[in-house]
Amino acid sequence: MEMDTTDLIARARAGDHNAFRDLVQGHSHELQVHCYRILGSLQDAEDALQETLVSAWRNLGGFGRQSSLRTWLYKIATNRCLSMLRADSRRPRIAPPLPEATLPEPSGAGDAPPWLEPYPDVLLDRLVDQRPGPEARYETAEAISMAFIVALQLLPPRQRAALVLRDVLGYHAAEVAQMLDATQESVQSALKRARVAVDNHLTDSSSTGAGTGNRRPARQPDTAAEHRLVARLADALERADLDTMIELLVSDVRLSMPPALLEYRGIESAQRFFAAATFRPGRTYRVVPTRANGQPALGLYLADPHASVYRAYALLVITTAGDRITAITGFTTNVMTRFGLPRTLAETD
Repeated sequence: MEMDTTDLIARARAGDHNAFRDLVQGHSHELQVHCYRILGSLQDAEDALQETLVSAWRNLGGFGRQSSLRTWLYKIATNRCLSMLRADSRRPRIAPPLPEATLPEPSGAGDAPPWLEPYPDVLLDRLVDQRPGPEARYETAEAISMAFIVALQLLPPRQRAALVLRDVLGYHAAEVAQMLDATQESVQSALKRARVAVDNHLTDSSSTGAGTGNRRPARQPDTAAEHRLVARLADALERADLDTMIELLVSDVRLSMPPALLEYRGIESAQRFFAAATFRPGRTYRVVPTRANGQPALGLYLADPHASVYRAYALLVITTAGDRITAITGFTTNVMTRFGLPRTLAETD
């Protein structure tokens, strides 16, 4: 149950900035995650959160307590995100050229959009309340996974917002309609289309080559088996052991690397990619474990042949199923500081 905020609201309406800060600080982290789900970018989510709080401060006098403060803030945040998506000016339309000139031919275009960014788990740990409402269809771990975020980005903006509000946060359809200034019929229609698209994408993304039917396997993150699997991957990278690395992958593994709009799918395609791009002669790596989107991740560092350091090279977000890796999503060094990862590592014996 939400705490009684009557006194804080009264003081904030009177211009007390400290009271306003106390009023909204318990909601800030979950609102940022909400914006991230809709926008797919942590940078955009941070901007949307700040604009949401500014709008809430300016319009607090219009908050009439017909809904909870949390619901009112979610309405502002959702509409702020939709406005940003309509503007769309900050989003790259074309992926920049890859620095690697020797990459093999990809399997095809990837689903991950150019603006996709990973979300550090350390920020998820700071959430006040990760429990969805009774109407939610997705568990928290699934609803922040890389596959789920990508699936959301494939939806039209209002379908995206409706699905997150209803099926992730658990708001009733009538509440979602009010938050989106829409009819319940239009919300239900948007949800029907969005659910089919997202569930199909998740089923495809979680396939292990053995056939999963139409069921979406439940996510069981951060298990002992997952730790062992990721440790083996890190060891294979540091030893430049391509054969061992390939053994860790499912037969229809997916490799993608936003902002590049390409994908390598399947063992043979993955082997060609790693041989040409990662395990080129003379390359040596060090690995630092971290977590992103409720999944294991690795900060990858490449030895500098002209200095006694390893320089940040990429962040790899790992998707697992049982004792195999189903997907690896690689991101540029631009995102690594968000995870507290250094730009360089000292050379060690």
